[in-house]
Amino acid sequence: MLKPYLLLALSLFAGIRLSAQVTLEECVTLAQDNYPLIRKYDLLKQTKEVNLSDINKSWLPQINVYGQGTVQNETPSFPESLAGIISQTGTNISGLNEWQYKVGADISQNIWDGGTSKTKRKIEHAEDAERQAAMDVQLYAIRERVEDLYFGILLMDEQIEQTRNMQALLQSNLDKLRSMQKNGTAMQSDVDMVEAQYLSTNQQLIQAESASGSYRKVLELFTGKSLAGQELLKPDASIPQDLKPDRPELRQFEAQLLANEAKNASITASTMPKIGLFAQAYYGYPGFDYFESMMNRDPSFNILAGVKVSWNIGAFYHKKNDKRKLRLASDNIIVERDIFLFNTNLKTRSQLDRIDELKAVMKENDRIVQLRENVRKAAESQLDNGIIDATALLTKLTDEKQARLNASYHEIQLLQNIYQLKYTLNK
Repeated sequence: MLKPYLLLALSLFAGIRLSAQVTLEECVTLAQDNYPLIRKYDLLKQTKEVNLSDINKSWLPQINVYGQGTVQNETPSFPESLAGIISQTGTNISGLNEWQYKVGADISQNIWDGGTSKTKRKIEHAEDAERQAAMDVQLYAIRERVEDLYFGILLMDEQIEQTRNMQALLQSNLDKLRSMQKNGTAMQSDVDMVEAQYLSTNQQLIQAESASGSYRKVLELFTGKSLAGQELLKPDASIPQDLKPDRPELRQFEAQLLANEAKNASITASTMPKIGLFAQAYYGYPGFDYFESMMNRDPSFNILAGVKVSWNIGAFYHKKNDKRKLRLASDNIIVERDIFLFNTNLKTRSQLDRIDELKAVMKENDRIVQLRENVRKAAESQLDNGIIDATALLTKLTDEKQARLNASYHEIQLLQNIYQLKYTLNK
């Protein structure tokens, strides 16, 4: 009966323990989600939807409503001889009035726009992808800043741990020297020297804890999460097997090239004829029947409809140069991409060499620490027997502390260089 409760308790304990630990990957993800730039992705989506909606609406009927009134000094009229003959029949012909007015609407409807709207939609999708890629590049840079802070905290925490170990050793030897001084086997100057070193080490501890706290506060601003009491776990030390870069900058270059291809299609579309329907309708005076309007001056309803074909021949004048400009722009993008790849490969090679160097250095770390510890223990024994003084002991203590600190630093520096390589390659 107790087994289920025991399992539940263990799982709860594991959950609490897990919540008190933070990984580098979690910090990077939180920072990218928390960064204000992330809100622009939704804005870009809305902008794209609005632009596509405007393009699609170009196929809706275009309606222009107007009203106008004019006066002119001359109007069409019948020849005097003809007017005289007609007037003999008792019909009065006054001709068109100088005052004219109308209220109407012009309607047009595209039937074929030469592929203009299609290329506009293609350009909008391509430019949206380009804007998204540019945002990805900016957001990717957050990863490097977070990783630098994370490893900075790890380095400071190692310094704090080694400084506390040094304090413990100093306190132990200080207690021993005070006892020896009371027994007359140690000088007060030896006690003072070790105590001064203990106080100096305490100052170093305060500075290291302050620096670690400052780094944590900055990292909290990035992640939007409190790191108080959280243990930062050391990340995985595996080196990427695939050294081919997969940076967001490469996708940005590709998006720029696709945008240029879409613009190239719009140049072709601009040289195509356009076909559409049109209609004009108005109520006013004079009407389309001028003879009737000359006979009487009553307003009338008039309508005109037809098919319109237009072709901007002038677009051919610039077609060749416009296409050449796009080719040059694409060539420039390719050169920029090749430069980026070249620099990335150089950086990758340099980082791999640095990783190999650190691995070679670290091979002797454990042996050096062990030797320094042996020397320190021997010095403590010699101090007990009065063979050496406190100055010699402090030297051995400092050497051991530095050896341990170097070993810790080398380990974290190796991790940091591996993650710098991963950042360079986006792995």
